[in-house]
Amino acid sequence: MTRTRTGEVPAVTDTIFAEEVLTAGLPVLVEFTASWCAPCHMMAPVLAEIAREEGHRLKVVQLDVDTNPETTVAYGVLSMPTLMLFRAGEPVRSMVGARPKRRLLQELTDVL
Repeated sequence: MTRTRTGEVPAVTDTIFAEEVLTAGLPVLVEFTASWCAPCHMMAPVLAEIAREEGHRLKVVQLDVDTNPETTVAYGVLSMPTLMLFRAGEPVRSMVGARPKRRLLQELTDVL
């Protein structure tokens, strides 16, 4: 995995998505993002904080939709940012749009 522009949240690709997300031991929050997406940039510090604070129970990664079309299409992602939580290899929650940290954590509470 490579580090993204924030240096905090690792990036995954089509090639390593299954290994890093679908077979992970923890639930994984994937941000489907793009370099041109302003709300995605707003989410970067939020996701970095969550990755640091919740790393013991949640893995956080980003996937660039422009360079990883296979995964983007496979999960029907049409808008950025799309945040999708995977548990045991299956998507269990999908949210579209930027949101504050507190709201995001509240939306994830029942599926973590």
